Amino acid sequence: MFPALDTELKQETLADPYEDFMYHHLQYYGYFKGQRGSLPNSATQQHLWKKTPRHQLHGSFGERENLIPDTLQREKLLWPTCLPSAGRAQIESVSRGSLMLSSPLLRTRQLIYNELDDVNPRLQEPRELFPFFSGKGPLQAPRWPIECEVIKESIRHIEWVPPQPEYFYQSTGNEEVPEIVGEEKGTVVYQLESEGSYFTSSRVGGKRGMIKELAVPLQGPEDHTLLFESRFESGNLQKAVRVGTYEYELTLRTDLYTNKHTQWFYFRVQNTRKDTTYRFTIVNLLKPKSLYAAGMKPLMYSQLDASTHSIGWRREGSEIKYYKSNADDGQQPFYCLTWTVQFPHDQDTCFFAHFYPYTYTDLQCYLLSVANNPTQSQFCKLRTLCRSLAGNTVYLLTITNPSRSPQEAAAKKAVVLSARVHPGESNGSWIMNGFLDFILSDSPDAQLLRDVFVFKVVPMLNPDGVIVGNYRCSLAGRDLNRRYKTVLKESFPCVWYTRNMIQRLLEEREVLLYCDFHGHSRKNNIFLYGCNNNNRKYWLHERVFPLMLSKNAPDKFSFHSCNFKVQKCKEGTGRVVMWRMGILNSYTMESTFGGSTLGNKRDTHFTIEDLKSLGYHVCDTLLDFCDPDQAKFTQCLAELKELLQQEIHKKFNQLGQDIDLEGNWSDISLSDIESRKQRTKQYQKNHLMRKFKLTEDAPEKAGFTSTLQKQPTFFKNLENSTSVMKHEKPKLNEVLLFTSLPQAGDCSSLSVPLAAREPKMGEVGLGI
Repeated sequence: MFPALDTELKQETLADPYEDFMYHHLQYYGYFKGQRGSLPNSATQQHLWKKTPRHQLHGSFGERENLIPDTLQREKLLWPTCLPSAGRAQIESVSRGSLMLSSPLLRTRQLIYNELDDVNPRLQEPRELFPFFSGKGPLQAPRWPIECEVIKESIRHIEWVPPQPEYFYQSTGNEEVPEIVGEEKGTVVYQLESEGSYFTSSRVGGKRGMIKELAVPLQGPEDHTLLFESRFESGNLQKAVRVGTYEYELTLRTDLYTNKHTQWFYFRVQNTRKDTTYRFTIVNLLKPKSLYAAGMKPLMYSQLDASTHSIGWRREGSEIKYYKSNADDGQQPFYCLTWTVQFPHDQDTCFFAHFYPYTYTDLQCYLLSVANNPTQSQFCKLRTLCRSLAGNTVYLLTITNPSRSPQEAAAKKAVVLSARVHPGESNGSWIMNGFLDFILSDSPDAQLLRDVFVFKVVPMLNPDGVIVGNYRCSLAGRDLNRRYKTVLKESFPCVWYTRNMIQRLLEEREVLLYCDFHGHSRKNNIFLYGCNNNNRKYWLHERVFPLMLSKNAPDKFSFHSCNFKVQKCKEGTGRVVMWRMGILNSYTMESTFGGSTLGNKRDTHFTIEDLKSLGYHVCDTLLDFCDPDQAKFTQCLAELKELLQQEIHKKFNQLGQDIDLEGNWSDISLSDIESRKQRTKQYQKNHLMRKFKLTEDAPEKAGFTSTLQKQPTFFKNLENSTSVMKHEKPKLNEVLLFTSLPQAGDCSSLSVPLAAREPKMGEVGLGI
C-alpha cells in the first residue's frame, strides 16, 4: 500500500499539469523576459523544475535562501504509517533520521519583482491547485521554530474509554496548600532554554545539532528522581524543581513569544516508583478561577498499562487544590494547582495532561486514512487552505455527495465548521473527530446530510500553536480568535484565508450554520455562544439550534449556559465576524475541560467518547433543525418565547416593579436582558419602558423550511421540554402575545428528494 522511500526517490517527474505549464511558460518567456544577470542559471533551474517531484516543493517562511543545500537538516517527510495496519509497525521500526529526502528542494514556483522591477530574493508559494494527499505521497512532518529543541521519539497514545464513570474529586476541606519553595531551596531537575522574542523561521525537527539532555543524570538505581520531558508535539513544561524526596514544583512555559497564557500542560515522567505518593504543584497559572477548584482531576497515562492492558488516559489525583500563590513579586498574581498521585508501576513512563492531547500528526494520520479510503474520498475532498507562519499546512475539507445535476449542486446550502484556533483546547479536535466519523460514514442520515449540504471543514486552524504546545496564541504571539477582521494576511494567514474562503462561499450559496469548536476552563458542560438577531423576521431563530441540541444531548449540553450577547471585545471573533457577514446561525461551541452536571452524567468527567458523540449530535440536530415537519421548530420557538417572558418578568421583580405587558413585546432587546453588567435600577427601568412603547407588528413568518427528512428520533426529553427554566409564573395579562409563529428554514428550492436516497457516485462531480 505504501511504496518504499528509495523507490519514491527514483521516480521521474510526477504528472503535474501545473509543473508542465509553468516550465513551458518560463522557458518561453526566458524567466519572465528577464535577461537579468541576477537570475539563477537557466539550465540549473530548468533541471530542478523538471526533476523535483511536486510533493517535495514546500515553502519555508522566514528563510532567505532560494535552494536548500543541507536537505538532510532542513526537510523530512513523515511516512504515512499511522493507519491501523502493518504501516504502524513501520513507523516504529524506522528511525526519524531515515525519513528524509536527499534531493534538492526548491522553495517555491514563483519569483517576485518589486516596484523597481528588480528580482526579490524572497519567493512566494503559489496557491495549491490540486489535492494535497495521495495514496502514494508521504505526509509533511511538523515544522517547528528553529530555536525549539525536539526529541527524536515518536509519542503515540491509544484511545480508551474507562469502563466506569470518572467522578469529580470531592474536596475534604483539609487539602494541603504547599508553600512555594523555588529553586533557591530546591533542585532544578529539568529546565528548557528561553526562546527568542519573536518568530523568525522554522524547520522540520526544530533546532539544529544534538539534542541536549535536560533531565538530571541519575546517581544510581536507588536515585528516585523523576526524569521530566516535554520537547515533543503539544508538550508544555518549562521547569521542574525537586523540593522534597517525592515533591516537585512545576513551571509551565508561556505561549511562545508572549509572557502569559499558562493553562495547557502535557509532559512525561520516567523512573517512577510504585505505591509511593508523589506531589506535583504547578506554580505559575494565571486564571483566578479554574475547574480544578470544582472537582476536575488531571489526566494521567501509563505506558506500561497501555501496552499490557490497553488502558489509556484516565483521571487521577488526590488532595487537589487550586489556590493563589503566596509569592508576591509585585507583578501579576500567580495561582497554583497541586495534587498527589501514585504511579501504578515501577520504572514506568507516564504522562500528565490538562486534557486529552490531539496533535497535528494525529490529524494528518486521520486525514490520510480518509484520503486512502476509496469510498470516503469520493465525497470528501482535501485541499490546502493555506500555510501557517511556520509553513505547516492548514487543511480544508469539502464534504458532499455528488449531485445529479448542476442545478441540484447549486441549490445546496453550506455548513462551515472549524476547530483549534486556540491550540490548547483539544476538546474541539475530539468533537470534530466525532463529527467527521459520522458525516463520512454510510449511515442513512449521514448520506442525507451529504445529499443536501456542502460541508466546509477546517479541522485545525492553528497548527503551529498545537505543535509547540501553546494554549491560546499562534506564533505571532496573538490570539487568532480576535483577528478575524484582520487585513494582515502575512501575519495571520490561517484566519485570513478562512474568512476569505467563507466570503467566497457566501457569494455562491447560503451558509446555514457556522460553528467554531472551543474548550472552556471555568464552566462545566457543553454550550454555545451565539449572536442576538434584531431582525424581527428571524426573532429568536438563533436560539433554536442550541435548544434543539440540548434536547438531543440532555446529559452533556446545557442551554442554560448558552449566551447570545455580542460584546465589543468579541467583535474580532469568528462567531461575530461570520454573523456580520450574514450567517444567522453563527456559534462558538464551548466544551468543558471537566465534565457534566446534567442527567445521568452528573458529576462525572467527559471522556473522549463523550466529546466525539457531540459531533454526532451536531449532525442529528442539523436534521431536526431543517426537518420539513415544522412541529419541532415551532415548539422550540414557543418555548423560547415563554422562557424570555419569564426572564423579563424576573428582571422587573428584581427592580421591584410589577408591570403588565400588553400587546406585542417582541422588540425587547435580548442583549439587554442577558447583560452581565450591573446597571442602576433607574437605567434598567427607563431602557425597558422605551422598548415597551414600540408598537411594531409580531414577528413575520419566515420561510425557513427544508426538504430534509430523517427518522423520528427528535426530543428524547420532549415531556420535560417546558421545564428548561423553572421560575414562578409571571404576573402578566392573559393575552395571546404571539399570534404567528416563525417557521423553520426554507430549503424548498432544493431538488433533493424528501426521502433519503442512495448516493450514486460518479453521476455528477461535487459541483463546488
